[in-house]
Amino acid sequence: MKKTAFMATLLAFALFTSCNAQELKTIKLLAPTARRGGDLMEAFASRASIREYDTKELSLQDLSDLLWAANGLNRVEEKRFTAPTVQNKQEICLYLLDAEGAYRYDAFRNELVPVAKGDFRKVAASRQEFSATAPVTLVIVGDFSAFPPERNWTMTDAGYVSQNIYLFCAGNGMATVARGTMDKEGLHKALGLTAGQQPVLNHPVGYRK
Repeated sequence: MKKTAFMATLLAFALFTSCNAQELKTIKLLAPTARRGGDLMEAFASRASIREYDTKELSLQDLSDLLWAANGLNRVEEKRFTAPTVQNKQEICLYLLDAEGAYRYDAFRNELVPVAKGDFRKVAASRQEFSATAPVTLVIVGDFSAFPPERNWTMTDAGYVSQNIYLFCAGNGMATVARGTMDKEGLHKALGLTAGQQPVLNHPVGYRK
């Protein structure tokens, strides 16, 4: 009986999320800018964890380049990404939260796919309220079912994406910080994740003040 009630609640939530997501539009991203951001060594020199952000919205080009740098396709025909994964599992998924809703980054179509309507930045911020002041938050989600429990590389693969975000921001006048603090259960529900998927890290991102 309890199991039936739980399944009914889960189905109702899924339908609610689906209807809400339909109110959002898919965001078609721009092609990544091939040359920008200065020298890589300069980016290393200026990389820092920054917890204050300008509230100005990111331009579509900056947003497009940020997502591509984080975990976009850089070898289209081979279906390979800017961030490596152990055994090429490609178990990392990137989500974006803004004031309008939650989106899943589809690197193959180069677009943001609506997931749920509503501002979930505070869910990602949890008790660290400064995080919700950034115009966007990137949530790095890993599918832990891709590896056996005794040798699970999902956290490592998430770290590669996190470092890509750091270096792009450092080289392009943006501020970010990698955070492990978040309402994981709340995000799991909001993003409609599978049983094997879990939010690993999140990055609030905005222009530097």
